[in-house]
Amino acid sequence: MKDWAALVPLKQGVESKSRLREALEPAERMALASAMAARVMTCLSNVNAINSLYLLAPTEVSEWPSHWLPDSGRGLNPELESARAQLGNRPLLVIHADLPHLTVQDVQALLTAADDRGCAFAPDRHGRGTNAVALRDANPFRFAFGRDSLTPHRQQRPGAAIVERAALGFDIDTPADLAELHDMCAARLKS
Repeated sequence: MKDWAALVPLKQGVESKSRLREALEPAERMALASAMAARVMTCLSNVNAINSLYLLAPTEVSEWPSHWLPDSGRGLNPELESARAQLGNRPLLVIHADLPHLTVQDVQALLTAADDRGCAFAPDRHGRGTNAVALRDANPFRFAFGRDSLTPHRQQRPGAAIVERAALGFDIDTPADLAELHDMCAARLKS
């Protein structure tokens, strides 16, 4: 069924990827964040189950295949709760913009799991954070994104599916993540 809305929150400007400050200059962080988000948006636009795509950000990015929901600066979780209410509590995928290897198959696996269980979470590769939340039902849910978010998300929905896939788990938050991404890209170029 093609009834999912996908919502991608994105920090813009000099606050983009702020945890990478010691590794990248502001312009480099902004370019990296934008490139990863563009890739995630393109991936999501090719998922058959998604019929509408939204960017939650301070400013619109007109070249992306998405509708813009202005981020008013209240913080990620309150903004997501407001966006969910605005979208009418329909089936909603919230997925982070910093997943450089995301594929259509990864997203489809997450949505299928949520179709089966009502909700699905994609943990980060460390098993502590949450890189995506797929909410099939309209039951109440309080977003708890931030460090170690998987536990409070699972406490709210103990029956939720946990979808562990390499590309859903690999996000770019720290200089170590960035170094690993560079190593992966270098290895691909050599092969």
